[in-house]
Amino acid sequence: MAKIRKQDALDYHATGRPGKIEVIPTKPYSSQRDLSLAYSPGVAEPCLKIAENKDDVYKYTAKSNLVAVISNGTAVLGLGDIGAEASKPVMEGKGLLFKIFADIDVFDIEIDAKDPELFIQTVKAIAPTFGGINLEDIKAPEAFEIERRLKDELDIPVMHDDQHGTAIITSAALLNALELARKRIDRVKVVISGAGASALSCAKLYVALGVKLSNIYMFDSKGLIGSFRTDLDDMKSFFAVHSKDVSFDMAFKGADVFLGLSKAGLVSKDMIKKMAKDPIVFALANPDPEISYKDATSVRKDIIMATGRSDHPNQVNNVLGFPFIFRGALDVRATTINEAMKLAAVKAIASLAKETIPEEVIQAYGEKNIAFGRDQIIPKPLDPRLIYSVAPAVARAAMESGVAKNPIKDWSRYETELKARLGLDNELLRNITTKAQSNPKKVVFAEADNIKILKAAQVAYDEGVAFPILLGERKIIQQLMEEYGVELPETTILDPKEEDEEERRLLFGQEYFKRRKRKGITEFEAIKLMRERNHYGAMMVDMGYADAMITGLTRSYRSSVSPLFQIIGTEENVKTASGMYILNTKRGPLFLADTTVNLNPTAEQIAEITVNVAKTIQKLKVKPVIALLSYSNFGSSPGPDSEKMKDAVEILHRNHPNLVVDGEIQANFALNAEMLMDKFPFSNLANKEVNTLIFPNLSSGNISYKLLQQMTDSDSIGPILIGLRKSIHVVQLGASVREIINMVKVAVIDAQNK
Repeated sequence: MAKIRKQDALDYHATGRPGKIEVIPTKPYSSQRDLSLAYSPGVAEPCLKIAENKDDVYKYTAKSNLVAVISNGTAVLGLGDIGAEASKPVMEGKGLLFKIFADIDVFDIEIDAKDPELFIQTVKAIAPTFGGINLEDIKAPEAFEIERRLKDELDIPVMHDDQHGTAIITSAALLNALELARKRIDRVKVVISGAGASALSCAKLYVALGVKLSNIYMFDSKGLIGSFRTDLDDMKSFFAVHSKDVSFDMAFKGADVFLGLSKAGLVSKDMIKKMAKDPIVFALANPDPEISYKDATSVRKDIIMATGRSDHPNQVNNVLGFPFIFRGALDVRATTINEAMKLAAVKAIASLAKETIPEEVIQAYGEKNIAFGRDQIIPKPLDPRLIYSVAPAVARAAMESGVAKNPIKDWSRYETELKARLGLDNELLRNITTKAQSNPKKVVFAEADNIKILKAAQVAYDEGVAFPILLGERKIIQQLMEEYGVELPETTILDPKEEDEEERRLLFGQEYFKRRKRKGITEFEAIKLMRERNHYGAMMVDMGYADAMITGLTRSYRSSVSPLFQIIGTEENVKTASGMYILNTKRGPLFLADTTVNLNPTAEQIAEITVNVAKTIQKLKVKPVIALLSYSNFGSSPGPDSEKMKDAVEILHRNHPNLVVDGEIQANFALNAEMLMDKFPFSNLANKEVNTLIFPNLSSGNISYKLLQQMTDSDSIGPILIGLRKSIHVVQLGASVREIINMVKVAVIDAQNK
């Protein structure tokens, strides 16, 4: 798991617009008429309609897609009772997850009320605003009463995710683990460490699935919860079925299942050894489990194990559940989230883990294959199928149990709508990050005497995507690292100008001379050039001392890229290298090329660039739908550029018939599927979402991507060099730390592919 430094976390929340969420208008507001419709006098009309029929609030306002994330700050993560204000960053974070995974809008509400009755009355008073309520980080036992009362007294979905989220995910994991272990649920012995809100909810759901109450041994900080105890509340008393005390250690003898929701280090190897054949161990304390994955698997080869960590198989992560449970509940206007809906989510998640895993998910996690088994008892958190597997199951259960006010009639259309809601603007970056983490590479940073580069190198190292090699004046790099608190243990720092590098400079220079001796360079000049970091770094990659290189932050693009073409050269069968830029938009990633290399390419070069760009996009597990841009639409305005693009399309249609490409076409038609279908239904792009734009020349491509980059707040990646023999990439002059990090990840994946 990536190391998170204190200052990095503070900077993340404070930089730019403070916090993590904002409100964005969904209707036009540019004219006086728009404002009159949005507010007075036009707003009176929907107000009157809602006054006549309260349910019309779902028709005329955002209520149908709006969830409140509400806390009083009494049990925030592992921080305890830190207060309402201090809980706000967590609630904003939960809102962000709702949005990116299920397209649900959120207002976070922090209530300064520890008294349960005051809290309940406050939530009830503001409930008309929302389509659902997610309770968060409220301490037990008050949390149980608060949720029960609000569910009873409100007619919208209410769920305390701390209780039910982990219960739903581990229940799905339990069903699949028992199937693999060939054990009946009504016969298994379950040991539970922890008796907080989450553990109690897990145990109750296990009972609903068929675990016998008499087979559950639950331990809190004072020992076994049994009938001999006099200090138990109503929730714990439900599990006080044992009349004889048993130690935590002895409870493991013959146990089939262990569930840990307590703290690290409570479970020993000897305890795991005592468990029955094919033991199921869910050690979920964060960040460190009750027993480490390494220790548990070292003593039991037959173990089926899950943790809360992303660096081990079977990560129990609540994001597998709550976004999609609320999505399904909202979409049928459920009046509650009942047991039937939770069980439906359990079964949908369990079932999804058994289905054939999409290739993009396998690639994203850097695996050769992922299939149902001991290391795959629950889906991966980044599996895009979750939204259209879990949400419909929850919606159906709401309808069948009679709590849905707006039943779904067309399930095929609903699934299409759910797919359209996916957080496409971030999905690509998440997949790129996971793929890079699967096989990190040695990356040369040619301008390591710049603090942006050092910070990017640190993040790349912390995220587990790269092993940095820093080029530059050693003293300056070390001073910057000390001044800014950059920590890069065991990182190589190299200064090509130092005497210690003379031997390698000579080796690199002689090799460079062999390649360039008939192109106007002497051996002396070749060796001297190796004092330059771009030349030296490129030779490191070329000769296998490193896997990839990042440069360009402090120099013009052309001066940075020229030595790369001279040293590295293009891949076999590639005549024309090019530059591609990726812009993440709400409609998904938009790929733009050529934006950096070729001044005025020919039709043949445009065709080659298009093919190479398509191959690169396919390696990112995206299907390219390509428009060749011009000022003309299919011959409407003849001229040199439009004729060139037309000729390029003819070459592509003739030589690459399986490629989805057309043109020449204006940008507005390319990006508006409805306009395109209306005016040019004959086009190969009709009824398709174009995601790749090819420009006729460097001027149009470069201007377009820089305009788009400045006008949007979306993450961007690029420019990516396409066609080079090795993974070397040139970031744009003055790129941000985040942009550099994104390029590092692409460079690592490029190196993996090469």
